[in-house]
Amino acid sequence: MLRWPRVVYLHLPAAVWGALIELAGWVCPLTPLEQWLRRRAGGAGYSGGFIEHYILPVLYPSALTRPIQLILGGLVIAANLAIYGYAIRRRESGEAGRRGSE
Repeated sequence: MLRWPRVVYLHLPAAVWGALIELAGWVCPLTPLEQWLRRRAGGAGYSGGFIEHYILPVLYPSALTRPIQLILGGLVIAANLAIYGYAIRRRESGEAGRRGSE
């Protein structure tokens, strides 16, 4: 993002969507699509969502609770706000420096 500022137009909506899915407890529409495609290909589907099936066993504790989900969602939001705040301050200080040298 810092190197390619235009990426913000792709990253920000994706980050908001991911945070909303996590915080609201929604099911990502890609999970039912994946399961449907697996069944159509003759494979077995799985119960639960993508995160539960692929990520939880690797990254999260075995007993993920709703409060932990909310904390993780909050951390995602806080990290993004911090990075965007840093990028905006850096950009503004660079623009101020260029204006001051004119």
